[in-house]
Amino acid sequence: MNTPKRKFSVIGCGRVGICLSAFLFKKEYEPAGFFSRSRTSSQAARAAAGCGTVFDTAANCARAGDIVFITTPDGLIESICSDLARQNALGPETMVFHLSGAHSSGILAQAKQLGAVVGSIHPLQSFAPYEPGQASPFKGINVSVEGDPDAVAQGKEIAAALDARAFAIPTESKTLYHASAVVASNYLVTLVRFALTLLMETGLREDVAFEILSPLIQGTLSNIGSRGCTRALTGPVARGDHETVSRHLADIDEKTPEYSALYRLLGAHTLDIAGAGNGLPEEAEKMLSQLFKPM
Repeated sequence: MNTPKRKFSVIGCGRVGICLSAFLFKKEYEPAGFFSRSRTSSQAARAAAGCGTVFDTAANCARAGDIVFITTPDGLIESICSDLARQNALGPETMVFHLSGAHSSGILAQAKQLGAVVGSIHPLQSFAPYEPGQASPFKGINVSVEGDPDAVAQGKEIAAALDARAFAIPTESKTLYHASAVVASNYLVTLVRFALTLLMETGLREDVAFEILSPLIQGTLSNIGSRGCTRALTGPVARGDHETVSRHLADIDEKTPEYSALYRLLGAHTLDIAGAGNGLPEEAEKMLSQLFKPM
């Protein structure tokens, strides 16, 4: 006997909503409804999924599904959930997820008060506009899940259906989880830009500078993966070479002073790692610590 497919509705048919609609339509999931402020977007999601109904209201869309995905911009999720609750479009038979990385399932409190099971699913992935026939952007990526226990269990099943890898986090840790992702992705761009700026001071173009540094960047990431942060650390701070660091600072202060504070801050945190794993001589550690003090 075949298990009935679970019907899902998508409210907010942007890049993530459309991709979700296209690739979740498999196994035990069936698209039921789509709603977006732009009817064109709703129709695009419906076309990507291959079935389902385009609704004129979010409430009617929510009522059509057993699982409701709110895939709007972050700032709209809570108000949309409240509107759905006010219109009794959610209830004990409904499971509600949002896909924001920055917010926990706590912003779905109005749905929970009506008995709905709530959670969040966040794909650690950036999404390009959907193209028919494209490969799934979910395949092989990591997806965080948090919320009510039943939502966490269902979220893991949804991730598996998308060929993604799910991991659960405590609801109260969602903000730190998102901060971690921002540091690893967005601030890595800032760090690479810092390195490129220094190398471009030698007269190289940015693309050439990146080509030169890229193997070093990739090799460092590989070493972190295989050895861990402490054992992967190399360079003057790891060696306790305060004379080299002093020369770095002299040139940075003179030629790229906008990065002086950042170099010192990164150096201080790098010194913490070096001290923990490399047994730096006390005098070298003291000299480096002095160099890294804010100006």
